[in-house]
Amino acid sequence: MKIELFDDAEYGRRLALTKRRMQEAGIDLLLVASPANQFYLTGYDGNSFYTPQMVLVSLDEDLPVWFGRKMDSVGARFTAYMPESHIIPYPDGYVGSSERHPMQFLAGLIKERDWHKGRIGVEMDDYYYTARWHQILTAELGAERFVDAFLLVNRVRMKKSDAEIAYMMQAGKLAAAGMQAAIDRAAVGVRQCDVMGDLYRATVGGTPEIGGTFPCKPPNAMVGELCSAPHLSWTDAPLQPGEMYYIEMGGSRHRYQAPLSRCVYLGKPPEPMQRLAGVVAEGLQAVLDTVRPGVVLEELEAAWKRVISRHGIEKDSRIGYPVGIGYPPTWGELTCSMRAGDKTVMEENMTFHCIPALWLDSYGLVISESFVVTAAGAKTFADFPRQLFAKP
Repeated sequence: MKIELFDDAEYGRRLALTKRRMQEAGIDLLLVASPANQFYLTGYDGNSFYTPQMVLVSLDEDLPVWFGRKMDSVGARFTAYMPESHIIPYPDGYVGSSERHPMQFLAGLIKERDWHKGRIGVEMDDYYYTARWHQILTAELGAERFVDAFLLVNRVRMKKSDAEIAYMMQAGKLAAAGMQAAIDRAAVGVRQCDVMGDLYRATVGGTPEIGGTFPCKPPNAMVGELCSAPHLSWTDAPLQPGEMYYIEMGGSRHRYQAPLSRCVYLGKPPEPMQRLAGVVAEGLQAVLDTVRPGVVLEELEAAWKRVISRHGIEKDSRIGYPVGIGYPPTWGELTCSMRAGDKTVMEENMTFHCIPALWLDSYGLVISESFVVTAAGAKTFADFPRQLFAKP
């Protein structure tokens, strides 16, 4: 049995683009530690990245090689598109051992195939490529052969196929369903965690047509004064009159994420807060109206600033970033940002999350959209009102 999210031609296209970038960088062997990049190149999808695993791309090999723990090689046979000959397990005795390490096994594999004689690219700043891994590999294979290939695959991922966009559109539907469930449940006296429970039920349970998977990170969901901090979580405290519930979440379909953010106010929002929400929505619309192929990202931030400057508002942090495949701890692709000075040129089928949130001294306010760049402009993944929601 194979779980087939994409056909072999799709994986072949991804591999060819990756190899082209390797050749441009003078890399003969690429070691891919990022779970998101492993999924992109092979289809492998398991929650096994807490132990060492790697995907190897050699210019001399027609297919990638998956390398990981023996018990997880079963999952690789189910999810990776390559034949079993390209799934290489290491014995479980290497797991959690103070005497041996999986990277020693990997170095031996690389030597056996004579791949150690060329330049080796590694994702130096990836969350899952550790200092210990690098120490072992360079000691075994020669530090002079290693070059940094961080974000090489991430940049290939930026321009999605139509099949990927279809999954992200479905993720957007799940995000909208989850946000609606949270807004419906939010009320004075209801525990914050119960609102999140309904949100998770909707995003994972999905619709009659599509089911969801867990997102790559929990929602940022803050209440009251905690909304002035961007990355905190909910509690089990009951919601009180006059509190804001700030919710940044995402729908997830086959690891493809579509983030969405809104705020709920318990009661009638003060006029300044309501006015600020209108400014955020106006600025977001200005950004979306600017999107088209050929536009650079800093132009999106400039469109946002023109709106907020008219209202005497300043924001010194970025307002967005590319999204797509999401594995813990992020759904961001890490390659670029919507900010002044970023000259990244948008192309059709690139996907982004625009989140022009404002964090003030006593609360925060957010209205965000994820979208794909089309020939006609921005197309959002979710269809959801852009407003501050008020619950009596």
